[in-house]
Amino acid sequence: MADDFATQLRRARQHTIGDLLRRAAHRYPDRTAIQCGAVAWTYSEFDHICNRLARGLIERGIDPGDRVAIVSRNSHVFAAVRYALARAGAVLVPINFMLNEDEIAYILRSSGAKAVAVGPEFTGVCRAAMAKDTNVEWMFALPGEDQPADPDVELDFEAVLEPDAAPVYVDLDDTMLAQIVYTSGTEALPKGAMLTHGAVMWQYVSCIVEGSMQSDDVMLHALPLYHCAQLDVFLGPAIYLGMKNIIIGQAHPDIILPLLERERITSFFAPPTVWIALLRSPLFDQTDLSALEKCYYGASIMPVEVLKEMQQRLPQVRLWNLYGQTEIAPLATVLPPEDQLRKPGSAGQPVLNVETRVVDDDMRDIGVGEVGEIVHRSPQLLSGYYNDTERTKAAFEGG
Repeated sequence: MADDFATQLRRARQHTIGDLLRRAAHRYPDRTAIQCGAVAWTYSEFDHICNRLARGLIERGIDPGDRVAIVSRNSHVFAAVRYALARAGAVLVPINFMLNEDEIAYILRSSGAKAVAVGPEFTGVCRAAMAKDTNVEWMFALPGEDQPADPDVELDFEAVLEPDAAPVYVDLDDTMLAQIVYTSGTEALPKGAMLTHGAVMWQYVSCIVEGSMQSDDVMLHALPLYHCAQLDVFLGPAIYLGMKNIIIGQAHPDIILPLLERERITSFFAPPTVWIALLRSPLFDQTDLSALEKCYYGASIMPVEVLKEMQQRLPQVRLWNLYGQTEIAPLATVLPPEDQLRKPGSAGQPVLNVETRVVDDDMRDIGVGEVGEIVHRSPQLLSGYYNDTERTKAAFEGG
């Protein structure tokens, strides 16, 4: 009886990535959660799809702690895989779809992935990678934004779904691993940053507060979801809040600009290269962008002349520069709208749940204008590099 009560208590207090979607579905059951191509799911429908997928993964042998990789462009089912794995207690391993078979094989081996979800264009490279001394037991095919799942793969997304859409009860807590995101940095072989549910969710809070995100925003997700920026700085907080999310597979101006107008998008993230491409597109001045209110950039500094041009051509838009690393889930600092032209080139100040310093080799704060190393203290931090004690120790020494 004590064990039963302890389990009930844990469930009553449970707070994981999968729980965030369930709560949003209770608040906004009929609001559109995910729209991609011809598919539109309300929050209630999305919640049920993720329950069915989680049950299907569990039925096929995916246990808590098992790693499941995904190689796919953005799609509605990419989002479903993310939340279904979180509910099953499994660990998401997102892989850059531009990698070759040897690079994908390294990540599959390193992570010990048990299964792989693969988008329509990537079956061949994934099969070749799986054959290179990995532990992958099975693959399932995902449809894309406007493509069906590869029929040559024995198991597809629809076949994995179980009929029962009731909630999945797996004994989880926020200290459990949610994802392993591989990052190369300046070294030859990628290392797997381990991020718990708690680390990712603390980061969501930082994003929501610092990015002035609200539940009635309509957000466009155009950059790859395999990258932690689009996945965790934008999609995760958007689902947490109950926003409407438009997902597309390619970040091309000819696709983005008509969508911004047609869907009355209010919120959008892109690196400076994409923003510049949008500004240079012949479609830009023909597009009604009056709904756009909050825009974000990162990955590199926005040129001052481009900032001025954006301010002139999009006068209603507020702009944020976001900076961080995979290891901090990944948002660390933010430069808010009022500082874009006052402090151009700056990465801003630490976000709500982060302390940041710039230090010398002895962990002493350096002076203005001096070169040093950026260090962070935060509940958002990785718990270590997967199966790499040495690099984990090096990352945390002196902190």
